[in-house]
Amino acid sequence: MEQTATTALDVDALRARFPSLASGIAHFDGPGGTQTPAEVGEAIARSLTGPLSNRGSSVASERNADAAVAAFRAAYSDLLAADPRGIVYGRSATQLTYDFSRTLAKQWSAGDELVVTQLDHDANVRPWLQIAERVGMAVRWLRLDPATGQLRLDELDEVVTERTRLVAVTGASNLIGSKPDLPRIAARAHEVGALVHVDGVHLAAHDAIDVAALGADLFVCSPYKFFGPHCAVLAASPGLLESLHPDKLLPSTNAVPERFELGTLPYELMAGATAAVDVIASIAGREGDRRERLLAANALIEHHERRLRERIESHVRSYDGRLTLHSVAEDRTSTLFVTFRDRDPFAVARELAGRDVLAPAGTFYAHEPFLALGTGVAAGLRMGLAPYNHDADVDRLLEGLDAALA
Repeated sequence: MEQTATTALDVDALRARFPSLASGIAHFDGPGGTQTPAEVGEAIARSLTGPLSNRGSSVASERNADAAVAAFRAAYSDLLAADPRGIVYGRSATQLTYDFSRTLAKQWSAGDELVVTQLDHDANVRPWLQIAERVGMAVRWLRLDPATGQLRLDELDEVVTERTRLVAVTGASNLIGSKPDLPRIAARAHEVGALVHVDGVHLAAHDAIDVAALGADLFVCSPYKFFGPHCAVLAASPGLLESLHPDKLLPSTNAVPERFELGTLPYELMAGATAAVDVIASIAGREGDRRERLLAANALIEHHERRLRERIESHVRSYDGRLTLHSVAEDRTSTLFVTFRDRDPFAVARELAGRDVLAPAGTFYAHEPFLALGTGVAAGLRMGLAPYNHDADVDRLLEGLDAALA
């Protein structure tokens, strides 16, 4: 299928699919979760109102539940270029990471090592630190260089050793947008026989994902960051999942991936998460299979978001030291994080909210990167773009910042 990143995204047509945008709010809170298109809500309602029963094959209500699970695995297989037999449903990325950290730890012992990074959301730090303390493992850190906004990969060979059992690393920072060189990190981890757990929650909202090409053994993402309902997905090879044995109820299936999905699945949320993938694919039209359309849609989205991001960055840099832009990595998403020399970021956020512009303040669970940046303040303002943002949103954001800093 012919598509290029220089083709313009039809943002007006996309916005028309989001009932919530009629509120007039200019949303720059995409990193915390996007707005939801009508198709997703409709898919949830159709599934939930059924007929719907527990999975089976004897009547339509059972078959509907079974079809929802199969469709969910197929959709995220296409989105992540992963085997559908390795797609695990979860309530949240945090929950999945905790679950898998406990399961993996059954194979680890005192003296083993874990690697975490100063770029990660705490959901991909704290579970591993807690497991390391419980097992008696050493923890090594890949440090963040505040000047470049990237991890210090010159230290990679020293940090990842023959004792390393797992490297936990983000695909993209939810705070400053930086995208580390995952294939390079994964290559070093695999060289010593370690697994790589990638927090792809922020990355999957902005990039086309190929789990194997990234070198991820375990990859988690959250559909509510890209138009879906509040839930999460983990992708891994079926072979790796077969080697892991979570705690589970005795009568529940031991089949992969179901052995990791505890209790009855929320079929309606799975249907909504599937619909979110289809909405993204539809942005690129009808030609090609779903994976091809997802790749083409991502190219359109990336080009659109980058253009808007550059508008904001150019304006922010004109404030002559009144604020500091910490999103500086060459390879990054359309998320900008700033701190202020003489303004409370929460006050700035409130002033923007008074104009129906939502750009929240805080540290956004990015505890380690915020500390590593050495901002000298307690919080900052995050401006994150989503595909439905348009130039009028950016105009209002920049006018609000001008007024707040006047």
